[in-house]
Amino acid sequence: MPEGYMEAMVLERQGTPLVRKQLPVPVPGPGQLLVRVEACGVCRTDLHVLDGDLEDPALPLVLGHEIVGTVEALGKDASRSFLGKRVGIPWLGWTCGRCGFCTSGRENLCDRAKFTGYTLQGGYAQYTTCWQDYALGIPDSYDPVQAAPLLCAGLIGYRSLVMCGDARRLGIYGFGAAAHIVAQVAVFQGREVYAFTRPGDHEKQGFARKLGAIWAGGSDENPGVKLEAAIIFAPVGALVPTALKCLAKGGVVVGAGIDMTDIPAIAYKDLWWERKICSVANLTRRDGAEFMETAPRVPVRTRVTPYPLGDANRALEDLREGRLQGAAVLVP
Repeated sequence: MPEGYMEAMVLERQGTPLVRKQLPVPVPGPGQLLVRVEACGVCRTDLHVLDGDLEDPALPLVLGHEIVGTVEALGKDASRSFLGKRVGIPWLGWTCGRCGFCTSGRENLCDRAKFTGYTLQGGYAQYTTCWQDYALGIPDSYDPVQAAPLLCAGLIGYRSLVMCGDARRLGIYGFGAAAHIVAQVAVFQGREVYAFTRPGDHEKQGFARKLGAIWAGGSDENPGVKLEAAIIFAPVGALVPTALKCLAKGGVVVGAGIDMTDIPAIAYKDLWWERKICSVANLTRRDGAEFMETAPRVPVRTRVTPYPLGDANRALEDLREGRLQGAAVLVP
């Protein structure tokens, strides 16, 4: 069992920068694993926690829920088969297993669920813990830094794509970490990808084309075809009626973010013809297992910008300001 102290970036109060601190190395409880963090992705959800869009975090809090690391110690009753193994720790950290949501395959909706880097301590640190039943296997073909964005950007993107059904013409609004992963999966599945970025962001539009998008333009542009589904990753509610106007009959708009600005009034004529709007909430362990099996078959290639752990605030600001192509990853 590692002893002593570790470096961590800590959120002490919402709305303020993270503080670099020395904390005791956590001790795994029953059924838990102690994981030495090798990489932790920086997700827009981290910004929502930091800014106060998500209320009641477990302060003081270590953010981060796209964690890849090696199991170094076990809590009571944890399986020895995990020792020395590389695992991934996602946003969904624990569920009750007994409620109607859990017993019907919808554990992502569990009212008592706990979430890594929000109501549980996360991965902006040298060590963290997780329940063994919620740790995911990492495909051998990925190194820790490349694998980190798969743990949320990849998983939420995958769940969003599943909600699009068999839609062939797919619009993606907001071309960041999640979009650059799901676009690869969609192209692999034979779908046509239409990428929408901030108006004038020609760099990201070019990035989208390199990943297989057959059209890329600003969110204020019309691609010239009717989309059968659209996924909105940008936390901008005004994009919902915009996407609806581009939908074919029977199409769906999927809101993939955990937070979004208010959606403006929608003309019923744009919703008519059985168009739908739905949201994605969290993920299930089944999503994790399916996506980790799919990613190496595509194969998904993540574009990452590594940052030292102590530069977490800079990474968060780069994400906020849209200065990244792909994902930011902290490396302790």
